[in-house]
Amino acid sequence: MTLLKISKVSKAFGPVSVLHGVDMSVDRGEVVGLVGDNGAGKSTLMKIVTGMYTADAGEITLDGQNILDDNPGERRRMGIEMIYQDLALARQQDVSANIFLGREPQRKVLGMNFVDRATMRREAQAMIDRLGARLPAINRPVGSFSGGQQQSVAIARALTFDPKLVIMDEPTAALAVREVQGVLDLIRQLKSEGIGVILISHRLNDVLSVTDRIVVLNHGRAAANLTTTETNMTEVVSAIVGSADMDHAAAHEARG
Repeated sequence: MTLLKISKVSKAFGPVSVLHGVDMSVDRGEVVGLVGDNGAGKSTLMKIVTGMYTADAGEITLDGQNILDDNPGERRRMGIEMIYQDLALARQQDVSANIFLGREPQRKVLGMNFVDRATMRREAQAMIDRLGARLPAINRPVGSFSGGQQQSVAIARALTFDPKLVIMDEPTAALAVREVQGVLDLIRQLKSEGIGVILISHRLNDVLSVTDRIVVLNHGRAAANLTTTETNMTEVVSAIVGSADMDHAAAHEARG
């Protein structure tokens, strides 16, 4: 069953056209790799899905409902979460403050609302335990953690509010081997729970190991849509490089 459907999405920043009528879909419990060279438009496309950017044309539906008019907060409440490459963590704050940032549970005292920190700590610890993450302590600033530990906090934040779709932008970049394997295992776990995942990564070995399909984006166009079990590294690389070569050749012909 289709969870997310992207149809003919285009985007330009001033005179620079970034996306050119991109089509892409994700089913429930499906892991889709989104790959391509730097500047291909991968992050821009995903920021349009989350509502950070506005599409110039096209349609995006979640569970059949058009979401292009919904703001980022509404899309999060509908079940779209994104783990950004820079993690977007408040590094001076502890684990629970980061997981519930902007969505802190409240409790009433004498008719006044206060942040329920006890609930935050309890639920944060439960989510960290669910992920099997090894953190020094949840009351320490996340800026003191390793890259993999910070990644675990960012993932925990995305999963705490029962998402339907999780977008991961380079989640294994700069991680140690053990930490990379932990992220890949988590992606498999999300799939088993029926959560759709979009994995943006330059690490093609990782993409091939956990995805169901691979979409190649190049120069703002969906150049290929490959079934992972029916493809290999050579074909994926060829799709990335080949589409770029065709664009260069077309541009050269137009100038000639």
